This record gives sequence, C-alpha cells and structure tokens, in this order.
Amino acid sequence: MNISMIIRIAFRALMRNKSRAALTMLGIIIGVSAVIAMVSIGQGAQASVQAQIEGMGTNLLFISAGSQNVGGVRSGTGDTGTNTLTVADLEAIRREVPSVAMLSPSVNARSQLIAGNLNWSTQIQGVSEELPGIRKWTVASGEFFTETEVRTAARVIVLGQTVADNMFPGTDPVGQTIRVMNSPFRVVGVMARKGQDPQGRDQDDTAFAPYTSVQKKILGNTRLQSANVSAISQDATYTAQAQITDLLRQRHKLSADEANDFTVRNMSDVAETANETNSIMTTLLGSIAGVSLLVGGIGIMNIMLVSVTERTREIGIRMAIGARSSIVRTQFLIESIVLSSTGGLIGILLGVGVSLAIPALLGWATLISPVSIVGSVIFSAAVGIFFGYYPARKAAALDPIDALRFE
Repeated sequence: MNISMIIRIAFRALMRNKSRAALTMLGIIIGVSAVIAMVSIGQGAQASVQAQIEGMGTNLLFISAGSQNVGGVRSGTGDTGTNTLTVADLEAIRREVPSVAMLSPSVNARSQLIAGNLNWSTQIQGVSEELPGIRKWTVASGEFFTETEVRTAARVIVLGQTVADNMFPGTDPVGQTIRVMNSPFRVVGVMARKGQDPQGRDQDDTAFAPYTSVQKKILGNTRLQSANVSAISQDATYTAQAQITDLLRQRHKLSADEANDFTVRNMSDVAETANETNSIMTTLLGSIAGVSLLVGGIGIMNIMLVSVTERTREIGIRMAIGARSSIVRTQFLIESIVLSSTGGLIGILLGVGVSLAIPALLGWATLISPVSIVGSVIFSAAVGIFFGYYPARKAAALDPIDALRFE
C-alpha cells in the first residue's frame, strides 16, 4: 500500500466524524492564532516604542545640570537650583569633543500663551538654532529662528502643532504676535507634527524660543537646565558620552572620589533597554499563548486513543488480511498530523485576521511576524507527530486475533 492510499484512508476515517474532528482541531486553531496575535502585539509595541525613540532624534545625548546624588544630597537632573552647567561648558564641548556634531542649550518654562481672546498653557523650550537638526524635526510652515536671534535674545517663537491648532484654529500663525509673561513674541514658524514620546507625552504641545530669550524674558536668570547633543554617528554616542563626562569633570574640578554634578544620558541605552524589555514581553506573551497549543496536542492524543479503541475490530480485520503494523501505525500518525496541520493553517488565517483587526478595534500597534507564522506551522505539525505517535503505536501493537474478538 503506497503513501497516497494511506493518506486517503486517513482522510476518510476523519470525515466519518466531522464534528469530533472539528472540535479536536479547535484547540490547535486557538493555540496557533493566539501565538500569532500575541507575538504581533508584542512586536508591534516594540516597533512603536522604537519609532518614538528614533523620533526624538538620532545619535542623541542629554546633558543635565545636577545628578542623582550631589554631596550626599539627592538632586534631580535638570534641577534649576544647581548651577552646574553653563554656556561656557557647552562651548568647551563644542570645541574639544570631536565626536559631537551639534549642540543646543536647553531651558524650560511653563507659561500661559495669549493671542487675542484665546490662551493656552504649554511648555516653552529655550533652545538654540541647532535643535531641529539634533532632533530631526522639520518646520512645517515659516522658519526656525536664527543664530543672530539667539545671540540677541530676540522675541521670536516657534509653535508646536498642538499649540498652533489651539491658539490659531483655522489660520496660519506665522507672523502673528502672542504674549508670554506679558512680553510680545512674534511667531516665526510652526513645527511639523511629531506625535507622542516614549512616555506618552504630546511632543507637539510645546513652543520653542531662543534660550537667551527664555532666560532673560521669562525665567529671569542665566542658569542652564540641560543640553541636547547629537553625536557624529550612533556608534560614536558612547565615545561622545565618555569624552563629555571627562571634560565636564575636569572643568568642574571634581576629584576622583567626588560624584558627578551633572548627568549625561545616552538615548542608545534607552533604546536598547526598551528593546530588551519588549523582547521579554513578546516572548512571555508567545509562551503563554503556546500553552494552548500544548493543550490542543493533548486533545489530539486523547481523541486518537478513543479512535483506536473504537476501531479495534477494523484494525484486526486489516491486519488479518495482510496489513503490516507499520501501515497501521502510519495511518493513525497521518490522521493525527492532518488534524494538527489543518488546525494550524486555519489558526494562521485567524491569527493574521485578528492581528489586522486589533489596530482598528483597539488602536494597538501590531506587527505580523513571518517567524511566528512559520514557527506555528512547524510546531503544529510537531504536535501532531508527538501526540499522535503513542496512539498510532498502540494501534500497530494490537494482536489481530484479540482485535477481531473485541466488541
């Protein structure tokens, strides 16, 4: 008897009880679809977080005034009360650190913006003209302020899209005047929409002004809270981080046993940490969903054992007229593989469909992984072989005489 005949007999045996075969496949269908859907959710979240981090700017480092522990006193980074970062420090970094491509001081203030009878409370970031290049953030309309406007502390401002939409609904803000702390600022540009950052904050709910203007007109001091730095390449971020740290320690005259009075953060570290966390979560979700595949395999073995018992006389007759034990074993093994493989294919279609529907229904990002699909096919076939072998072996081991006497 050739293999095609064995397969036809196996299909015919399964079709004799369609409902039982369908219910048996259900466990595999649910398991495979759950694995694909869970992995796609995990990888979608990972891709979304990575895109948000990259949206903040490539090759990016943050230098903040203050540190986690200064002189035994807990101090947050960017603390305006610790004047440990100066413009002179940043100019030294620009001159003496070759791995740094661009640099922008940064001071932040929250203020009420007023235009006509409309107002909006937002964060005003005082930066230099290099920030768009550092953050890879383009201007949608108008232009960003210039180096001359930074040097002269000009009253100019660039709005984020959220601020522009609320302050000037339906009109172009460029050229308009808004009041900040009773000082008039001329709107020179509107930034392109950026979306949320990795912490879920709206990056478009902000406004940019020359840091010198924010210091003099809004904050009333010359302290720097932080700086945005772009390295010459992503690989150079770690070199830049070490060089900046060494230079600032020298300038601040810190001894070997003294802690830094500043903080240098590397966004590459943040990206790697986020990727590791999301990879663990994706693996965890896939493993939990994989348990249902195991349960489905046990269901296949249970049904195949029942089938062997029900067809004991059939097995005895076939063996009595010359069927070899290997033929009987192969037939039952193929029945098990057909059940698991068919369930796996249906599960793939269902899992892909669910993965495509999740963004529309729940708003979650998903990313369908070819690896999870191929893995599900292989795993479902392996389940059929593993859990079908024992019932097939039991059927092949039946004594024909005892099988013929079975009622």
